[in-house]
Amino acid sequence: MIAITGARVIDPATGFDAVATVLLRDRVVVAVGASAIPSDARVIDAAGLVLAPGLVDAGVFRADPAACHAGGITRIVLMPDQRPPLDDPALVAFAQAMGKPDVWVHPLVAATRDLAGQELAEIGLGQAAGAVGVATGRLGIASSAVMYRLLAYSRAFDMTVVSHAEDAVLTAGSVATEGEYATRLGLAAAPAFAESLAVARDIRLAEATGARLHLRQVTTAEGLDLVRAARARGVAVSAGVTPAHWLLNETAVAGFRSFARLSPPLRSDADRRAVEAAIGDGTISVIASGHDPRSQEEKRLPFADAAPGMAGAETLLALALSLVRNGTLSLAAALKTMTAAPAALFGLPGGSLSVGAPADIVLFDEQAPWRIAGDRFIGAGNTPFDGIPVAGRVRMTIKGGDIVWRA
Repeated sequence: MIAITGARVIDPATGFDAVATVLLRDRVVVAVGASAIPSDARVIDAAGLVLAPGLVDAGVFRADPAACHAGGITRIVLMPDQRPPLDDPALVAFAQAMGKPDVWVHPLVAATRDLAGQELAEIGLGQAAGAVGVATGRLGIASSAVMYRLLAYSRAFDMTVVSHAEDAVLTAGSVATEGEYATRLGLAAAPAFAESLAVARDIRLAEATGARLHLRQVTTAEGLDLVRAARARGVAVSAGVTPAHWLLNETAVAGFRSFARLSPPLRSDADRRAVEAAIGDGTISVIASGHDPRSQEEKRLPFADAAPGMAGAETLLALALSLVRNGTLSLAAALKTMTAAPAALFGLPGGSLSVGAPADIVLFDEQAPWRIAGDRFIGAGNTPFDGIPVAGRVRMTIKGGDIVWRA
């Protein structure tokens, strides 16, 4: 048994927020509150720290247990963009098993064979093999007919569809958002409304089929307005985002800085502010790392040739806490976007400290200052936040009652 004492305990799933003792036994939470500590318990003094459910990172492209532990992440929802893609039940089953026991991997089955956007994959068999949802991958599905069939088919299996919302025809060959800044740099660019066109289409198809739709990243004001309107009329649509799209804008690519080449690309500052506002009002309910580390060979290239993506697992919590310091969210609300909300979206057992819940815990110092240094990451270090000072440091990660990380 483990007894964690003295921490401010926050359970976003239940609203509990108080200094309390948490008891863990047999890989589950057995008590939260002023409990008597059994004589055989291993006591961890966590005074001055915050204790929360282990983070659930929804929409990761690489299962990276060491980086997850350092970031307080105990479960990941794995995108199907693997080698080979997760379009076969055997591959889904393998992905589900590969992180245990240290990090539980919950795979998303590929929406189409080879993620080519043409022929539906074996979605039902993927679900039977352990998939918690179905995803279009790094790219959207260009064909409205295929997307319609996907949503209708997924509705029959009660599976959430995770969509990359960009019009693939408009964005083909582009590396930036259309505007004065991209023009100055001479970068191939696509209009920001390439996102809202895809958002509008996918929402309309979800509404027609009654399917659950999760837009993994919505990064424009126009796209967010569409999500708000759809939710107001009862469409089962949710939206997510990664930290780069509320902390950075298109100017971060100055000097053709390839570490800032992302997908979707960074937007105007007006869109960046709209994303932050949408997090505050709940239009965006899930914050994820988008962990997609690239090798030096993939990133240290001319901007247009560099692969999009960044390492994000180790910085997710610290960057999300910026929303607390600027008053956008309370600490409990910020944690909910990375725990209870993604767990509920995909029907996962984590994200809560309720009695009987998995003993997945993160202990962190909310105020601890540090500077992001990609070359000190446990995993790959390509990040557009290199050198940026942040606050909030993970001190301990517990997975299934076992301490898997201690700073």
